[in-house]
Amino acid sequence: MIMFLRSLAFNGLFYLNLVAQLLFYSPVFFFVSEATGWWIVKNWARSNLWLLEHVAGIRADIRGKENLPAGPAIIAAKHQSVWDVFAFLPDLDRPTFILKKELMAIPFFGWYARRMGMIPVDRARRGGAVASMIEGAEKAVAEGRQIVIFPEGTRTAPGAAPDYRQGVFRLYEALGLPVVPVALNSGLYWPRRKFVRRPGTIRADILAPVPPHLPRGEFLDRLRGGIEERSTDLLAEASARDGYVPAVDAGEPDPYGGPARH
Repeated sequence: MIMFLRSLAFNGLFYLNLVAQLLFYSPVFFFVSEATGWWIVKNWARSNLWLLEHVAGIRADIRGKENLPAGPAIIAAKHQSVWDVFAFLPDLDRPTFILKKELMAIPFFGWYARRMGMIPVDRARRGGAVASMIEGAEKAVAEGRQIVIFPEGTRTAPGAAPDYRQGVFRLYEALGLPVVPVALNSGLYWPRRKFVRRPGTIRADILAPVPPHLPRGEFLDRLRGGIEERSTDLLAEASARDGYVPAVDAGEPDPYGGPARH
């Protein structure tokens, strides 16, 4: 019951905070400097982390920040939760997120995303989507920005079999930049498409960069292997500490009430 009430309070405050900040800053957001725009966006991210800890009882522990390059790079993160979208913002300089085109159509949110140079991808275009993504990424890199991509393209349940898409390699190949893998266990505490928020500590590890110009197979092996092996370790540590069990086998029920997605 306590977890339910804390989840109810957090969910309400999380969306209220989002809407309130979007509306409050909208009269000036599109006219202020880029630096001020980033202060507003990162302040929103920090307020989310504060609400998550003090209302839902979920802390954030992000390690390996020394592995983030000072200049342009591709940051490839495991994606299990909405947490992954905002939690890294305070630690990045001027990140450009690869996101699905539909998000850009959301009033206010999409306008903010466009103002801050996010890169929309129309997944229905297939090959054309990759070309458009690369074009946007090249522009961002020329501006000295970091590219953030979720290689699986969507949120996956903890323990689900990974399905890495071609986009991350196409970016790596076209941009000639190091790729920084990020492993995490956020889906145990903030499960996708579920109401509950489970108290504990979300852990993310920023791993050593994969150097540029590797062959496709070697690059994908190093990226996928690094992310998946460390994410599996983080899930095991969280399960031992807090007792939350991920879905581990195809066909096994999702521990949050739905079928496992593999």
